Amino acid sequence: MSLLAGKTVVVSGVGAGLGHQVAAAVVRDGGNAVLGARTEANLAKSAAELDPDGAHSAYRATDITDEGQCEALAALAAERFGRIDAVVHVAAWDSYFGGLEDADFATWQSVIDVNLLGTLRMTRACLPALKSRGGSVVFIGTQSSVAAPSQVRQAAYAASKGALTSAMYSMARELGPHRIRVNTVLPGWMWGPPVEAYVQFTAHTEGVPEADVLARLTERMALPELATDGDVADAAVFLASDRARAITGQSLLVNAGELMR
Repeated sequence: MSLLAGKTVVVSGVGAGLGHQVAAAVVRDGGNAVLGARTEANLAKSAAELDPDGAHSAYRATDITDEGQCEALAALAAERFGRIDAVVHVAAWDSYFGGLEDADFATWQSVIDVNLLGTLRMTRACLPALKSRGGSVVFIGTQSSVAAPSQVRQAAYAASKGALTSAMYSMARELGPHRIRVNTVLPGWMWGPPVEAYVQFTAHTEGVPEADVLARLTERMALPELATDGDVADAAVFLASDRARAITGQSLLVNAGELMR
């Protein structure tokens, strides 16, 4: 039997990278994927690629800072497929860089509103359907929330994702009696569009081959290559499935062994 046969998974933050890979893995493994993101054109493109006949996908433009839009995406899943079995939270603001000394705390508040509160809004919108039969909530966190990277500073992003991981523990205890599991996947350097862009930009700025920049990242890993966004998607889909039925309140690093805990 397929990993997600007959199940419906809401995926937030579906674009060209990890969100698309998660949604594609859901459909590949026999499930129905309900896609949300702010840009409808990206959703349409992703849905056409992963489910050309539209039998196992649906989408709606969704800003997770808007409670009404979160509720509308959850309603779409229930209307189209009659159930929600899992929600995987990929939507995030990860493009604000810097540390404490140069912090713009107004921007920090916006990052937290998306990454922490937006994720919780979307989770709450899915709760009525999840509580009816049990299911899974999967947060996409970041290795940066437990070990600061030396290459870039993303203090606001790391703090917001760290807060989300802390919220996971309370939610796992609160929702456990309804047979709802709550877990987090923590990617490290993940080969996909954002890291590809970082490698290209750094190589151009320093005047060195892209292979040299990639080698700097890879030499930190126990395995000889970076995890990909597909690897992270597979971990998220596993946690969304019944094969993880006894796993809750856990954080899983998917990082090719760069950091081991």
